[in-house]
Amino acid sequence: MGSAVERTDEHVREYLIYRGFTNTLKHLDSEIKADKEKGFRVDKIIDQLQLFVQSFDLCGLKEYWLYLDRRLFCRLEDVYRSTVNKLRTSLYRYYVINTIQKGNLEKTQEFFQKQASELQSQAEWRDWFILPFISTPEQNPTFSPYFSRQWADTFLVSLHNFLSVLFQCMPQPVLLSFDAEVQKMTSLTEENEQLRQLLFALQTETRDQRDGDEMVHHKLPPYVQNMDRLGDTELDLVSSQRAAIATTTPSRNFFSTFLPQGKRTPGKAAQAPPGFSPNQAAVGRKEPLSNQPIKSKEAVQAKEVKPASFQSLSSEPASSQSQQSTNQSANQGTNNNPRHKRIQDHEKERKELFSKPPQCSFQTPERKGEVAEAEPPTDTPSEPPDSSNSRNSGPGAEGGGLSAEQPFIILSQEEYGEHHSSIMHCRVDCSGRRVASLDVDGVIKVWSFNPIMQTKATIMSKSPLLSLEWATKPDRLLLLGSGVGTVRLYDTDAKKNLYEMNIDETHPRILSLACSPSGSSFVCSAAALSRSGSVESVPRLPIPVSGQLLLWDTKTVKQQLQFSLEPEPVAINCTAFNHNGNLLVTGAADGIIRLFDMQRYESAMSWRAHDGEVYSVEFSYDENTVFSVGEDGKFIQWNIHRCGVKQSEQVLPQDATGPFVLSGYSGYKQVQVPRGRLFAFDSEGQHVLTCSSSGGLIYRLTNGEPALDRVLLLGGHKAPVVTVDWCSAVDCGTCLTASMDGKIKLSTLLAQKC
Repeated sequence: MGSAVERTDEHVREYLIYRGFTNTLKHLDSEIKADKEKGFRVDKIIDQLQLFVQSFDLCGLKEYWLYLDRRLFCRLEDVYRSTVNKLRTSLYRYYVINTIQKGNLEKTQEFFQKQASELQSQAEWRDWFILPFISTPEQNPTFSPYFSRQWADTFLVSLHNFLSVLFQCMPQPVLLSFDAEVQKMTSLTEENEQLRQLLFALQTETRDQRDGDEMVHHKLPPYVQNMDRLGDTELDLVSSQRAAIATTTPSRNFFSTFLPQGKRTPGKAAQAPPGFSPNQAAVGRKEPLSNQPIKSKEAVQAKEVKPASFQSLSSEPASSQSQQSTNQSANQGTNNNPRHKRIQDHEKERKELFSKPPQCSFQTPERKGEVAEAEPPTDTPSEPPDSSNSRNSGPGAEGGGLSAEQPFIILSQEEYGEHHSSIMHCRVDCSGRRVASLDVDGVIKVWSFNPIMQTKATIMSKSPLLSLEWATKPDRLLLLGSGVGTVRLYDTDAKKNLYEMNIDETHPRILSLACSPSGSSFVCSAAALSRSGSVESVPRLPIPVSGQLLLWDTKTVKQQLQFSLEPEPVAINCTAFNHNGNLLVTGAADGIIRLFDMQRYESAMSWRAHDGEVYSVEFSYDENTVFSVGEDGKFIQWNIHRCGVKQSEQVLPQDATGPFVLSGYSGYKQVQVPRGRLFAFDSEGQHVLTCSSSGGLIYRLTNGEPALDRVLLLGGHKAPVVTVDWCSAVDCGTCLTASMDGKIKLSTLLAQKC
């Protein structure tokens, strides 16, 4: 911190000189010279204290310590007061021992005379008043340890460490963070330059390798002409796979070249025409390069057809495939054991190469003007093509697979494991820099994930916490709703509570918080205790409890008004603003969605949406509709211009809507009622992220039936996911999925167009 202060002082002096504020500059220089904190340099403070001790300046020593106490030590918590008192006692003893070692007994007696009234009541100084009257105190067993060099060094190191930690934990002004931001930007710039050079080197190496492979493909050695059919088939597999990747990978998706082999998406090979055999392909490849005319890119793609070993992936029936493989085995001779082993190895390599489905469909021109369509993805080589329709069924169908088109590529997946119990809320702030997560034990972690995953603050609460929400302006503030009727405004940078608001004693459970986009106010949903008297230990009873919906002013920290909830006051489970804060949508425990006009502060419309409670509501991307998830397991889209009119409806699995159940050994079972966000949209509102038993699940919104098309399973969890969030503030979207075992998965996605 001391180096940052010195650099900041230099920047301020440079600015004052540039502006011509010479008088201000003179006052600044004079105050810097008289600065008792020495620019927060701990070594300078220790040197000043030692100067007072060596010069026997007791008054200066006491005055300087009192200044440090008023300026720094008094702001500490009470638990650190005993440490401060021990350091002051050691400092005075260090002074007294120095007077005796230097033979200045007058200063020793002067110390006890001036400090007698203060020290005589302290037990640790009771034996020290006899010190001036002992002839050889360094040999006395009571005082001999204090005359050693080891004790003096230990005291100075302890004082140095205490001041260093104190300065590091002090809340710093924004101006002091300028130096850290400059260093961070410099390091990021250097890292980006290194990655850019690495990218160019890899692209050049890939291009050279591809050119070399093409040369090897056309200019084969003489002995290759005598290779058997199996050797030609293996060569054709590798070359066709490389050509398919080169022709089907879009040029704009250059990030895919950096993905691990397991995450790359192979392209589809073109379908072979009927009657085309691998012998014909091998004969065509054995022609010299000089005899082949220059072909266009389309002709080269048409030339790369599927050999006989691809028949298990084609659309032919399984019977014809088995017959063809039998004929091939008969031609090659099945009595040769080494040959049979090579065939098995070849089939194993072929399955590994073509086990992953391609990203998007494409068409490749074939000979004679025919067009071959891309094949549907298959899970097993012998699966008929008609089974692809069952895999693209809705999310409610069991065993439904992913869609053929993959709109996202998973660039990375990291895990945050600082929580030790089930997560209730997990939200990203508006800037996309920090994440706040709350578990059932009331522990809140504020952490960042860019450039590295790092915990910034830990908030412990004696009272149970039920809700959490980021403020919009400034985005460093956090709203925390408790189970005892209070809402706290917490500063994540200063790591302290700014305000604590008492909402209502009769409705102590703060179920939901939503901050307006302007940041001037926030909505608070308060509910009475459940019939069992517990906060969140068991699922809620079918009878909705009473509740209130309140609007609070963030600046004045006062309640502005209470919304009218018709037909009766009920607990509001979820709230959400639109982009400008003119509309507020709420979902309640009675299954009713209410839409409020925030300019008039009155209800615009309401309708019964679900059989049971409404767990989560959100505005659509165009804000003409509202999406909701309820206790009945339905994901419904509502038209806000026509009250109570459904635009689409989809039944979700139970592991996406709750209640969430985690089972363990000896009949252990943990049940958690949905509390956080159950679904989240991407930046364009075309895809939605939901919960599942093994990770996040992404659907594509459709206008037909079914309303949701399953496209990507993020996975990575061993316990049910209970809340999700999708941040699109950065170039690559970031999906957050939090589970009942306290693990949070952070998946970075790259959108691609098919």
